[in-house]
Amino acid sequence: MIVLVYFWKIKLRSLPFAILHMALDRLTLGRNKQISFFKYLGTGRGETFTPSDADAKRWGLLVVVPRNEIENFDSSHLISSWRKIATLEYRGTLQPISSHGEWSKKQPFSADQISEWSGPVAALTRARIKWSMNSKFWRAVPPVTVSLKAAPGLKSAIGIGEAPIGLQGTFSRWESGALLREFAYKGPAHIKAIKATKDLDWYAEELFSRFAILEEHGEF
Repeated sequence: MIVLVYFWKIKLRSLPFAILHMALDRLTLGRNKQISFFKYLGTGRGETFTPSDADAKRWGLLVVVPRNEIENFDSSHLISSWRKIATLEYRGTLQPISSHGEWSKKQPFSADQISEWSGPVAALTRARIKWSMNSKFWRAVPPVTVSLKAAPGLKSAIGIGEAPIGLQGTFSRWESGALLREFAYKGPAHIKAIKATKDLDWYAEELFSRFAILEEHGEF
C-alpha cells in the first residue's frame, strides 16, 4: 500500500475548475476499486486555521493505492486534468511508518507500515474539532505554528483541510524521523498543545501519521 499526495498551484482564473474537480472527481475516485482511501484537500498557511488562512491557489489530493497502481493513477485522466490548469505540481510517494487515530472513522494508513527508515519523512495531522471548541483551538494554534516553522529539520509545512472550519490539519516534510520526534515530543509549545488537547477534549476525531518519503517530484 502506497500513499500518493498531490498539491497543485493554480491561477485564480482556474478556481472554478478546481472547485468543479473537488465536487465531481469524488464519484470517479469512489468508483475506482484500486483506491482504498482518498481525500481532496484545501490548503492554507497553517497559521490560524480559520477561513482567512485558506489559500485559494493551492489544492491537494491524497489517495491510497497498491504499489503496482502508482503509474496507472498518475497517468489517469483525473490527474491529467489537474495538470492542465496547474502552474506547479508536487507529488509525494509515501509509505506509512506509524499512524494513530482515525480519519472519517477509518484507519487508512494502518497497513504495510515499515519499521526501518533513515531518510526524509512526512507527518500528517488531521482533526475534526468540536464546534464548541473552535475559538479555544484557534487561540492555541499560533504558538505551535511559530515553533513548528522554527523547528530544526523542518523542510516545509502547510495547513490542510476538508472544510473552512472544523476539519483542519497539517502536512509537513522533515529531514529525518528523529528531528520530527524531537519537535513532537520535546517542543514546549507542542507539549502544551498536547496537554490542552487532553484537558479540554476539543477533538471529536483526530489522526497523527508519519510516512517515509520514497520519492518526490515537482515543487512543494
